[in-house]
Amino acid sequence: MVRLGFVLTPALLLALVAPVKAQDPTARYDKVRTITIGGEGGWDFLEVDAANRRLYVTRGTHVVVVDLDTEKVAGEIPDTRGVHGVAFVPDLGRGFTSNGGDSTSTVFDTRTLKVLGKVKANGRPDIIYFEPVSRRVFTFNHGTNDTTAIDPAEMKAVGTLKLGGVPELAVSDEKGHVFVNMENTSEIVEFDAPTLKVLRRFPLSPGEEPTGLAFDPKQRKLFSTCANRKLVVADADSGKVVQTLEIGPGPDGCIFDARTGLVFCPSGGDGTLTIIRELTPGRYEVAKTIKTQVSAKTIAMDPKTHRLYLAAATRAPATPGGAAAKKKGGRRGYVPGSFVVLVVGD
Repeated sequence: MVRLGFVLTPALLLALVAPVKAQDPTARYDKVRTITIGGEGGWDFLEVDAANRRLYVTRGTHVVVVDLDTEKVAGEIPDTRGVHGVAFVPDLGRGFTSNGGDSTSTVFDTRTLKVLGKVKANGRPDIIYFEPVSRRVFTFNHGTNDTTAIDPAEMKAVGTLKLGGVPELAVSDEKGHVFVNMENTSEIVEFDAPTLKVLRRFPLSPGEEPTGLAFDPKQRKLFSTCANRKLVVADADSGKVVQTLEIGPGPDGCIFDARTGLVFCPSGGDGTLTIIRELTPGRYEVAKTIKTQVSAKTIAMDPKTHRLYLAAATRAPATPGGAAAKKKGGRRGYVPGSFVVLVVGD
């Protein structure tokens, strides 16, 4: 009888017992492509409606709606003068915009895109956010340094809370508490959404002028992108800053992906996207920096595909005194029709 067999060499044995190296979750974000939108006007935040597979892109006087699967424009929400953001109330099938131009919120049906009405807010609402415990939509108002609470079912304002500073992005811990960046005081304010009471405020030093904000509910960490090129990591329970990391200039957004544990920080000043990963529980490092496009400072993520979306346009040439290169007031303008949505990820 012939016996067949093989010898386990040291190299083969090591290959069998060595753990398989985990795939780098940042590798998929090396690819950047564009969805051409065009049109005129400025822009601010983008938001993903995961339930209806749509991306909402604010465009100053209206909101462009893009089908996430076809990447084609599917419609728009009109008459949203000075619009900055969009929030969704999934079980009602309603969306709400924050219209800084006339201090209102436009309410629309997220399936048909039909406008259902408008709600009056306080002065110049910027970001807008749905908090699930209180079941309220909050506009964060730059002109009056406060937040307006809206009942999404009744489509009416039900309260106002003074915040003591210029509010930027906000997040909820899904326990009824809302955290919001105060841009001019460089701090975070925490308030109770059901009772509309400020609970505390804590500084973000050495961070200055925080805008983008994200939250890791497992580690209870807050991530604030700041104008002085810092990402500040703060503990949501103690209010203490636990770490700062270097990012690019001109950030205005931040995303935390709970599945991968990655934090994404877009910087419009130099057209980069900084990806942060967790080293050990509560400690982080810069994993990589990706080139996007100058002016791409706001960001949204599709929770199904984990693709990232950033809005941008091509800056006009800096010709001295040239009308095409300057907006009113001397600020740089953009090449007409050059507005795009960048798609980052495979």
